[in-house]
Amino acid sequence: MSPPAIESLVENRQGGRPLRPVNKPTVRLHPAWVILGFAATGIFMSAPGQSYSVAAFIDPMLADLGLLRTQYSTAYLVATLIGGLTLPWVGRQVDSLGARRMLPMVAVLLGGACFWMANVRHVVSLYVGFSLIRCLGQGSLTLISTWMVGEWFERRRGLATGLVALGGTLSVMVVPLFNNLLIAEFGWRNTWMILAAAVWIVLDLPGIFLIRDRPEDLGLLPDWGSSADSRAQRMNTAAVQPAVADEAKLHDIAPTQESWTVSEAIRTPTFWKLLAVVSTCSLIGTGLVFHQVSLLGEHGISRIDALSLLGVQALVGTFSCVVAGYLTDRCQARYLLAASMAFLTLALLLLIVMPSPGWTVVYSALIGLMGGIIRSTGMVVWINYYGRQFQGAVRGFAMSIMVIAAAFGPLPLALAKDYLGNYELALLIFLALPAISVAAVLTAAPPAKKSPQH
Repeated sequence: MSPPAIESLVENRQGGRPLRPVNKPTVRLHPAWVILGFAATGIFMSAPGQSYSVAAFIDPMLADLGLLRTQYSTAYLVATLIGGLTLPWVGRQVDSLGARRMLPMVAVLLGGACFWMANVRHVVSLYVGFSLIRCLGQGSLTLISTWMVGEWFERRRGLATGLVALGGTLSVMVVPLFNNLLIAEFGWRNTWMILAAAVWIVLDLPGIFLIRDRPEDLGLLPDWGSSADSRAQRMNTAAVQPAVADEAKLHDIAPTQESWTVSEAIRTPTFWKLLAVVSTCSLIGTGLVFHQVSLLGEHGISRIDALSLLGVQALVGTFSCVVAGYLTDRCQARYLLAASMAFLTLALLLLIVMPSPGWTVVYSALIGLMGGIIRSTGMVVWINYYGRQFQGAVRGFAMSIMVIAAAFGPLPLALAKDYLGNYELALLIFLALPAISVAAVLTAAPPAKKSPQH
């Protein structure tokens, strides 16, 4: 449908007679911006299922439930594996049903999962609770939120994804400290109940009324176009912009108009090269955040300061995800992903040799730089390379591997701490992964379907 118009009576100044009423469009907020804001909200509210939120609960829950850190980490590993395995199915469902149906349903279930966590009494119920929050929070809600951005934006998709990622960085900045304050005041069980209520209030009814699956449903096109002619005009404009003589470079930057099924995508080497980077970040980043308090405690950092440094990561990530999103629309994604591996390598080295406690701020900044790139470039690259029609399924498969990788992140660090007394060996092993990933991703050019033989 066209944007609403108002009728205004225009006076004929020469003849003094009023002209017939004419339609004059009102200025209104374009639906794409509403979708962008709600997608960012969805990313923010995925916090109950994210490692940075769970990090605030670890020590209180360990003390109350009488579990070893390795037992707790193993439960988290198994739950994250289960969450990862469900994501391909979730991706297919959101392609089929759309976010307008899927997101409120997931929000209802995520609130219920938080309520379950409030009532955990033993290790078996912990396994169930972790499985629920990881499937619904870290996995499904994040996938659905990024799916909406892919549908509503095309030429500005990188920047839009970077802006949506601000929801994640703000969540990292706010939620751990918020959880810590609530736990200190009300206990960890009541804090889970507060998170349940927050998810229900923020996501359910607003989601039903505000979400629209695709711009075409409203007679619009991605990037707030309103007609087929506007799309053709935008494409023609992009085609004649300067500095596009290098056709291969243009192909590497511009979103593809082809659509790849999952089976087609996974047969391209590029898919696995991209996956190497995002999975490495997922595995190592999850392990580092999960054990943030204990890891930095070895360098003389208090619990409250360690959780506050998550805010430093988020603050730097806020900057880097917007900049990376902007650059994704203008340069080759593989170079940005390679940069994320360089930042991760430096962070690991610094965590091993940490000259003084003050260097933990630099460490946090490096993790923030890495995370910002992954939350923007690392999310948008799948739809830019493999198209829009099956983006939920393709991204769901990729996120499944990422989540499975994240499942194994905390365990090596927990084993090193429980049985060796420190984290050094696990950190040294982690160092090899970014080096392998950067070598792979630098050759990850966008795939192209072969032209049919005539």
